Formats: sequence, structure tokens, C-alpha cells
Amino acid sequence: MKSKKLLAVAIGAGIAPLLAVSLPAGSASAHGYISSPPSRQAQCASGVVSCGAIKYEPQSVEGPKGLTSCSGGNAAFAELDNDGKGWKVTPVGRTTSFNWRLTARHATSTWQYYAGGRKIAEFNDGGARPGETVTHQVNFGGLSGKQKVLAVWNIADTANAFYACVDVNVS
Repeated sequence: MKSKKLLAVAIGAGIAPLLAVSLPAGSASAHGYISSPPSRQAQCASGVVSCGAIKYEPQSVEGPKGLTSCSGGNAAFAELDNDGKGWKVTPVGRTTSFNWRLTARHATSTWQYYAGGRKIAEFNDGGARPGETVTHQVNFGGLSGKQKVLAVWNIADTANAFYACVDVNVS
């Protein structure tokens, strides 16, 4: 009887590491950010700007739809709302490509871009699931100079959206 228990313990100890590496890892609830031009969270992740927790999960800036903050209302990422943190400003033209990196492909209603206190672009995906990357050509219209762009990825089947701010200088 004792040898059967020892055998069971030995087998369990041998299988446990295999199970641990083969089970799917847990993931954050949010899944996307702008990689180019580098968003504030991309700058944190790459070490361009010293940041807290967002450095390890740039894809996690998720909050209820309709917010206007870079942090998506998430107190853990509030430093993204700090305009004086030393964010790198990227020179761009009047029309610029914004490239999203997605780590989960949620059904999407719209992608929205705001600058200068107003919406400058919207792309309607009608519930489609995007690939690993999404690129939008955004025209700044009459805006020029330094601008903070708020980009919003509105999810079709939840009340949430993903948020990213990008600091640019439009020439």
C-alpha cells in the first residue's frame, strides 16, 4: 500500500511540470496598442520613457467606451495621462499610418482617432475580427504642430474599448 502511494506521488511529481508548461497561460483582459508611430504605452514597453506596470503589458489599456483619457480610466496606468512625462514626439506628415499590434482579435465596431479636441477619423469594421496588425491612414486636415492623438478601438461585443495616445508633430 505504501509503495503504491509513493509511486502515485512520484508519477504526480513527474507529470506536474509537463502540465504546467503545456497549459495555456492566463492573459490580460485587453489586447492591443499602437506600435507605430510609438504610442505612450509602446514607449514604456521599449524603455524610451520610464514607466510602471504598463511597461509589461502595453496591450492592457482597456476601459469603458466613451472615455477620453490615455489610460482608459485605469488608475494603474494613470501615468499615460501625464502630458509632462517626457513622451517622444514623432514627426509625421498630414496623412499618417497608425499601426496597431493586436494580441487578441476581438470583433470590432469602430476605430476612432481624436486630435485637437475633435474626431479626425473613424473606420467602421462592422463586427469583423482583425488580424494581428491593423493599419489606418489618418488625415490630420488643418491641424499642424504638436498634437496628442487619442486612438480608440471599440469592441463590437462588449461595453469596452482599448485606448492609446500618440504624441506627434504634424508638418
